[in-house]
Amino acid sequence: MQTRTLKSDSLLLVAAFIWGTTFVAQRMGMDHIGPMTYNALRFIVGAATLMPLILRQNSKLTGEKKANPRLLLWGGGLAGLALFGGASFQQMGLIETTAGKAGFITSLYVVLVPLMGLVLGHRAGVSLWIGVGLAVVGLYLLSVTESFTIARGDLLVLISAFFWAIHVQLIGYLAKRGSALRLACVQFVVCSVLSLLAALLTEQIAIKAITQATIPILYGGVLSAGVAFTLQVVCQKTSPPAHAAIIMSLETVFAALAGGLILHERLGLRSLAGCALMLVGLMVVQLPPLLGAKPKEHLIGP
Repeated sequence: MQTRTLKSDSLLLVAAFIWGTTFVAQRMGMDHIGPMTYNALRFIVGAATLMPLILRQNSKLTGEKKANPRLLLWGGGLAGLALFGGASFQQMGLIETTAGKAGFITSLYVVLVPLMGLVLGHRAGVSLWIGVGLAVVGLYLLSVTESFTIARGDLLVLISAFFWAIHVQLIGYLAKRGSALRLACVQFVVCSVLSLLAALLTEQIAIKAITQATIPILYGGVLSAGVAFTLQVVCQKTSPPAHAAIIMSLETVFAALAGGLILHERLGLRSLAGCALMLVGLMVVQLPPLLGAKPKEHLIGP
């Protein structure tokens, strides 16, 4: 059992690494194409990556529930809309902010999910409010200037965090009633179609530019949307929820490290302090499962 848990935790760490470094791929992709074009191509590649797994899927190997066409249609559609909102604002924000900052700001969805649960009548423990307080102070240090303004790029990524929180709530509800992989594939297709429509209306699409952005597109599609998501779905069946939540929160650290190493992004002491407080806040929010309370859903990373 311990060996199985260690293997699952290790593979989840790989998923967190992929998600964190994908922020770099997203920025690099926009050196050649617009944000909507990138998302359209990234998510259709992600859907295509999942198709072979879905075709070979069977209940003995995956434990997945049988497909419900109506659930896939309306559930995948709603999840695709939320995914489109989160991915669009995040991608547009990355034009004007760093990969490291975007990773930490996006991670606020971990805090927003239980806050949204309050509206649904869920109870909030002390750990939630402590985590929220630390995250807010961290966000202030990271993004708010001395004149009390927030950079446009950071604001757009912050808006995306709200959509990611809605997306997590939807997936948490839908995955209990149908196949997570099939739902993911449908939502990727919906997000891709909406992104393509937005790209046709607002951006110039050129084959040469797409060709130049091939590697970032494939990284964001095959590895992030396809491989990392599949690892998460499979590993969370054997990895303790508290382990999974904390390990996947490390994608923020990987985003900052990759941004520094590959894009030569640098954060000042004030920003680093903000990142540290936000990371601690994310960990504190996960205290209930560590202490044996009922864990929160954490089913897909942005």
